Amino acid sequence: MSRRKNYWLCFGLIAAILIIDQIVKIWIKTTMRIGEEIPLIGDWCLIHFVENEGMAFGMAFGGHVGKIILSLFRLIASAAILYYLLRLIRRNQTRTSLLVCISLIFVGAIGNLIDSCFYGLIFNESYYEVATLFPPDGGYAPFLQGRVVDMFYFPLIDSQWPSWVPWVGGQRFVFFNAIFNVADSAITIGVIWLLIDQMFFGRNKKNVVEKSVQSSDN
Repeated sequence: MSRRKNYWLCFGLIAAILIIDQIVKIWIKTTMRIGEEIPLIGDWCLIHFVENEGMAFGMAFGGHVGKIILSLFRLIASAAILYYLLRLIRRNQTRTSLLVCISLIFVGAIGNLIDSCFYGLIFNESYYEVATLFPPDGGYAPFLQGRVVDMFYFPLIDSQWPSWVPWVGGQRFVFFNAIFNVADSAITIGVIWLLIDQMFFGRNKKNVVEKSVQSSDN
């Protein structure tokens, strides 16, 4: 594939996923309060609105200072991923699958970075009422202090541990209990795809190179 087509592929994919991610998040913020949910398929496929301090799948990190550090780290990491993606495209010999993997990871990082940087500035709180976009009294947090909007919840199994299980017997057991967004999904798919790509296609490429070297030696 030509360099120009690779640019269109990567940045078209990035733009499409980023638009979808932000449309879903803005819709959630402007129509729901935190904790509200909408059943999609029974009780195991839900839209459940939560906000977290910025790490994937609802994990938090170190209060306000930690939040700033995390946002800055995301910013630096996103810039590094973009630089690497551009280098791959310019080589014009990179597999399309690898370009797609890196694009997915990049757009996932950018999607959540937008929440962290700007959502505190452009939205008010969602705890007691539906948030307003660009509220006249200002947002709920300064720059880099925004919270990431999550909404997809798939508790495929919601039961209890058997009483005979040590330490957790009788307690609630939920699988899969993570709440995530489109950006999280892009990162997860990109990382898994990248690992598979490197395990199989990367190994094949290495074997081809080794055979070429052996042939030239003979």
